[in-house]
Amino acid sequence: MSEIIFLVNESPEGGYSARALDYSIFTDGDSIEAIKNNIRDAISCHFDLTELPKIVRLHFVHDEVFSLA
Repeated sequence: MSEIIFLVNESPEGGYSARALDYSIFTDGDSIEAIKNNIRDAISCHFDLTELPKIVRLHFVHDEVFSLA
């Protein structure tokens, strides 16, 4: 595998949550550095050393709400 993609959202309670596309990998963290470290740990738990992806892509999702009135 060459790449794995994670969607990263800001949590309403603070911090971030992340989930992998196409894999059942979920994690969270209090900061950007924490979420990156937790993603590394989650990937190493999910895959064997020979199956580790070469690239981890983080797609940050930003929700914004506004009123038309």
